[in-house]
Amino acid sequence: MNTYTNVRPKHLNHYGYLFGGQMLFWVDEFAWLTAARDFPGMNLVTRGMDRISFEESVAVGSILRFHILPSKQGRCSVSYQVDVYADEQGAYEEKLVFSNMITFVSIDKSRNKCPLPKMDKLRSVVEDFNQTARFPYGEGAI
Repeated sequence: MNTYTNVRPKHLNHYGYLFGGQMLFWVDEFAWLTAARDFPGMNLVTRGMDRISFEESVAVGSILRFHILPSKQGRCSVSYQVDVYADEQGAYEEKLVFSNMITFVSIDKSRNKCPLPKMDKLRSVVEDFNQTARFPYGEGAI
């Protein structure tokens, strides 16, 4: 699944580039939205992030694409691979700027872990497949 946002001046650090904490906020939020759509009705909370890798600095005005796909499902948890690409103003190609794995845990009303249903088709995977099938060479390619 792809989600997009753009980098505004309020998202910058004191060096004039995207603040890493803002990136982590977006990753948590967008990955949670993906997980919530994949497992409707389940209460999911962030368990952790690992393999966090800031690859490149990101300039103001860049459009970020968050590519989020499920990686592993356990009994009560699900992990997603998140790769973030930046499309800077004037650039013809996007570049990988961030990558990580994020894990969510399903909890009940008492905040105890509870099993996730086994899903035959996760919405994020189906949507990603459909996007690729419709635009095999990229959106707008001729």
